[in-house]
Amino acid sequence: MAGQDALAELAERFEAQRGRLRAVAYRMLGSSGEADDAVQETWLRLGRAGADGVENLGAWLTTVVSRVCLDMLRARTARREDPVGPQPPDQAREADDGSDPEHEALLVDSVGRALLVVLDTLGPAERVAFVLHDLFAVPFDRIAPIVERSPVTTKKLASRARRKVRGTPVVPAAELTRQRQVVEAFLTASREGDLSGLLAVLAPDVVRRADPAVLPPGAASLIRGARAVAEETVALARNARFAAPALVDGTMGIVVAPHGRLLLVLTVRVEDERVTSYEVIADPARLGRLTLAAPDA
Repeated sequence: MAGQDALAELAERFEAQRGRLRAVAYRMLGSSGEADDAVQETWLRLGRAGADGVENLGAWLTTVVSRVCLDMLRARTARREDPVGPQPPDQAREADDGSDPEHEALLVDSVGRALLVVLDTLGPAERVAFVLHDLFAVPFDRIAPIVERSPVTTKKLASRARRKVRGTPVVPAAELTRQRQVVEAFLTASREGDLSGLLAVLAPDVVRRADPAVLPPGAASLIRGARAVAEETVALARNARFAAPALVDGTMGIVVAPHGRLLLVLTVRVEDERVTSYEVIADPARLGRLTLAAPDA
């Protein structure tokens, strides 16, 4: 009976930490299902080790879940670098981990699609260091043993990740703000299927280019004119709900990321408060050459 009471007390203390642990794991892994797996593994390790001698259970659990996530990230990286057999194209991959789609959408929105996309470009140790320090205020001397680096090196990891996440705009701040206002107006009209709103934000002679892979069979890869571009955008509005502003090669563009996984990038050109052209990029090789950043990180 005493053993059952102790286990019940331990479970209660763990449940009090579950929300934070899941938040940490989700930001590290970008997958609701994998985050749940990491939290469950953390509970199993706590059950085996017990809490005797643990002065700060929250800190101990954060360390354990971070190590679990780091191992998962390293395994994921190894799979990408050494694929076995035919691999599906990256642009067609969506998260399918059994999680509830509405709950997953809320998680993505709470973190930010652009941030999740950029986090996915970081190395495992960079991602862990950045998430723990910048998002959860864990000091570097506690992060260092997790990533197996010195505190000084760990600080450099987080700093390097921070630069990647924030990006380097190639236009003045005022111009970037104007670009973002236009991009957000374009996205809002796209999500709502608002033809008149799109016509208001598109230049009369706007040009839309797109990789053939993202278009229906027979669709033109190049379209000119506000009416034609707006009508096509309305027809393809289903993707707009997965879209968010992002820095693309230093200027404001758009990422389309279902479940936080990059599917498409739109490079956007803005002049005189209107979109004069944009290109939809889906080819994995081209996507890999883009520098993406999260403007709100």
